[in-house]
Amino acid sequence: QAKLLRAIQEREIDRLGGSKPVKVDIRIIATSNRDLQEEVRKGTFREDLLFRLNVVNLCIPPLRERPQDIPALAEHFARKYAEVNGLPYRPLSKEAIALLHQHPWPGNVRELENTMHRAVLLASGNEIGPEAIVLPNGARPASARTNQAMSFAAASERGAPAENGGSTQAGQARPSLVGRTVAEVERELILDTLRHCLGNRTHAANILGISIRTLRNKLNQYQAQGIPIPQPMSGSSRAQAS
Repeated sequence: QAKLLRAIQEREIDRLGGSKPVKVDIRIIATSNRDLQEEVRKGTFREDLLFRLNVVNLCIPPLRERPQDIPALAEHFARKYAEVNGLPYRPLSKEAIALLHQHPWPGNVRELENTMHRAVLLASGNEIGPEAIVLPNGARPASARTNQAMSFAAASERGAPAENGGSTQAGQARPSLVGRTVAEVERELILDTLRHCLGNRTHAANILGISIRTLRNKLNQYQAQGIPIPQPMSGSSRAQAS
């Protein structure tokens, strides 16, 4: 903080490896998600630096207080990450947008950006539906889980196909996780996600919320156990060597 204050006051900086100060003519745009007045009171932020930085103050409310911005931001991120990942652009369905409106977004725009990146990778069909909206911690928004549970319950009662494929009979539930080890469930989740991503390790790790190194270690472990590992598609923009 002292060095930044000096640079603002003196309008000069000491270049790394340089022998004399360098004059600079700059303007500074500074942002913070903390209450800097409170930080000054606690002694963790210099009051004189705050005065120097706080010439024009723009207070941007959190995303939950400006829900009208969510659709435009979500579409922007959908286009951005479709291009980054070499995928076709898919617009958001009305149901997906409604779902985004229902989440409080404690992580603000960055959380929305991560959620849309994940949705671009998970989406199938011609649009991004509510089933592709997964929060950064791997959970689905509360309303999505409720709708999915109600859909499955209704399908079970009438013996109709379930929402995620397959069929159910009255009184017959999905296979229970009881009796299965955590390692078995984890392995199934990792391999299913990798198959969904056509073998792309980077995309799969992003969806799973783990590092690419952790994913590779898991896959090496499964391969040593003789378990087939989905391989990247050759000649595809989504392919990636392991």
